[in-house]
Amino acid sequence: MALDLVIRGGSIVDGSGAARYRADIGIKDRRIVEIGRVRSAAERAIDADGLIVAPGFIDGHTHMDAQVAWDRMGSCSCWHGVTTVIMGNCGFALAPCPPAEREWFARCLTAVEDIPTEAMMAGIDWTWETFPEYLATVDRLPKAINYGAYIGHSALRMYAMGKRALSEPATESDLTRMAAAVQEAIRVGAMGFSSSRATTHVTPDNTPVASRIAAWTEVDRLVGAMAELNAGVFQVGPDTSGGEAQRRFLARLKQVAIESGRPVMFGTISSRQGERPNPWTYQLEYLDECAAAGARMWGQTTTRSINAIFSLKSYLPFDVLPAWRQIRRLPLAEQKRRLADPATRRQLVAEEAGMKPRDNVFQGGGAATTDPRKPDYANLFVMKGVDWNDPTVAQLSTQLRRHPVEVMIDLVLENDDQVFVQPLVNEDPDHVLGMLRHARTLATFSDSGAHVCQEMGSSLQTHLLSYWVRQRQAFTLEEAVRKLTFDNASAWEIHDRGLLRTGYRADLVVFDEGRVQPAMPTVQTDLPGGARRLVQKAEGIAATIVNGQVTLEHGETTGRTPGVLLRGPGARRA
Repeated sequence: MALDLVIRGGSIVDGSGAARYRADIGIKDRRIVEIGRVRSAAERAIDADGLIVAPGFIDGHTHMDAQVAWDRMGSCSCWHGVTTVIMGNCGFALAPCPPAEREWFARCLTAVEDIPTEAMMAGIDWTWETFPEYLATVDRLPKAINYGAYIGHSALRMYAMGKRALSEPATESDLTRMAAAVQEAIRVGAMGFSSSRATTHVTPDNTPVASRIAAWTEVDRLVGAMAELNAGVFQVGPDTSGGEAQRRFLARLKQVAIESGRPVMFGTISSRQGERPNPWTYQLEYLDECAAAGARMWGQTTTRSINAIFSLKSYLPFDVLPAWRQIRRLPLAEQKRRLADPATRRQLVAEEAGMKPRDNVFQGGGAATTDPRKPDYANLFVMKGVDWNDPTVAQLSTQLRRHPVEVMIDLVLENDDQVFVQPLVNEDPDHVLGMLRHARTLATFSDSGAHVCQEMGSSLQTHLLSYWVRQRQAFTLEEAVRKLTFDNASAWEIHDRGLLRTGYRADLVVFDEGRVQPAMPTVQTDLPGGARRLVQKAEGIAATIVNGQVTLEHGETTGRTPGVLLRGPGARRA
């Protein structure tokens, strides 16, 4: 049998957590058909001598619902070994949506997730209305990675209730209609149903998004609709606005999980923000308690801090100030000329003193960039590399004996692409490590596709491999790969991916364990309509294979688009 592809001589880290071994892998018709000493002829061979061959990474928390329409590659995720993503998290989706409300739905994604409205309106051929029609569109689109999707609570509620969704409880008729739509979505292949109770999730009018208006009994009804079909994951953005609010949220979520029997997922973080926040260990103890009570509960966590990203080409902390605002509207070259002028600099430095003081209101990356407080310069890092050892603005200010604002101005004048990183949550690496090590957390909280100029989480996979495996030696490579592959595939019940086994889909990543790491982020204007976004590639990945075809070689696209729509286990087979 002639093979389509053979990968020869690599060290196989198969996703199970078992020790690596040396072998070849033969691929035919999108599947792995041979593992061992492969002697069959093949149309193409990849020499993986000295490299790791692993299953493609799975990212279950993305917001690529709009991006899939214009970005065949699936960037930035694709550059970090990701071959499968789940989108539609936190209740935000583009379907169901009536044609007259398309721009409103787009503006909501802009308000919450910083996906530019102009990019969505220019880049999407918005031909669908219902969720099944949206999935059919994704199925048809050329794509280089695999996509699964949730039906989102806010989108569904606005579709069923119109503007009432933003202010009123659902009627019995509303609930019946929404429950039927959830079941329809599961039957056509939705991975589940997503929602949000997060106080950072607001509309363009700065009011709560539709899912936050819903009573918990509405959540019971809609998750219960999945339970009737015995299929689907419930993912929800948590209320972390304070310790008491988080405790109330988690107690009620436990009830949903136990009564429905469905797998439930929420974001686990370590935070000093909010009103008397709980210790980060509280969530881990809660996960254990839920498991003991019979709930299938998962925490989604990152591999590092969640940050607000600042740069001359995107946001700076001072953009809300009048003198700064005037300058920041100018072309980049003119901005730099003004920033270099001594009199202007004195005015800009003086104006910083009038910024809003910091408070204990929980801020996500969105508000931290668009409505920033006076910076804590001891917690604002000057990004020089990707190893979590950068100097702070406060340190450089002390060394140079210059005002922190002047230090930042000098840095951006020296380098247009200088990035400043303000950790918002997960500031302590040891807290992150504790969450990553817990048996019921998933390394899968990238937010890829969202916060396009505010955060940069798409590199969590290569960060895990470079920082936690190679530098800190907190995990073996085998353990880390399992966290990025089999553990995630199991949580979402993706039964033919996440392991290197004969018969499994041929999603693989080939990389150099001594070199793999994120590259430095830059701001690019490559979205539809010329909108800007943060772009972060990776180093040390030799090849990415999706459904048996090579999609990336050394970070460069091959132009192939073998990605597919993943349908959840509740999908009715034709």
